[in-house]
Amino acid sequence: MAADQEQRVDSSPTPPPPAAAVDLDLAFAADGAFAPGLVQAAGAWADPLDGAEHWHGLLETWLTQLAAELPPELRAPSYSLGLSLVGDAEIAALNADWRQQEGPTDVLAFAAQDDDLDGAPPMPLPAQDGDADGDDSDEDGSDGDGWEGEPLELGDIVISLEAAARQAPEHGHDLERELLFLASHGLLHLLGWDHPDEASLAAMLERQERLLAAG
Repeated sequence: MAADQEQRVDSSPTPPPPAAAVDLDLAFAADGAFAPGLVQAAGAWADPLDGAEHWHGLLETWLTQLAAELPPELRAPSYSLGLSLVGDAEIAALNADWRQQEGPTDVLAFAAQDDDLDGAPPMPLPAQDGDADGDDSDEDGSDGDGWEGEPLELGDIVISLEAAARQAPEHGHDLERELLFLASHGLLHLLGWDHPDEASLAAMLERQERLLAAG
């Protein structure tokens, strides 16, 4: 009888606890001079008013998913960043001023916590290589418990809506998907990812696809 009442032991692994949600302070802007057809194709993501809510929810979700992969210097319960949708002319001017490259590009990322992304290794970054530049983030953000400081400033993502519209057909998807792809790429750059070679680019693109699939 005792053998019949023997309890079964569940040997399946215990799932990890869900990551604590982070808070995001997002500054969103969309150029009001886009062609109506372009705005329509982009949906709510390019709307100067409704777009803020859409982007806020998505970027906050992505940051929560990425939290465990970040070096200590970039771990915080709250972040702030800017996201701007602009035209080719504006992003070309930024490209020339900041990268000394002519012509428009699709996305630019200006990281507040790392002044030299071109030299940064691909994520996950070793803790000693984190390049937080001081300010309040090092003191308040060294541990995630009892955070009382301001949100950790990550920087700015700038996307050319016109460049995204040109690229979307080449990549076999619609403009909305292209915008999300470029935003995920810009966010990973703000968090220290880089792609100096084919292997690191492949890793970064794979992480983007997982963000898009789970977002």
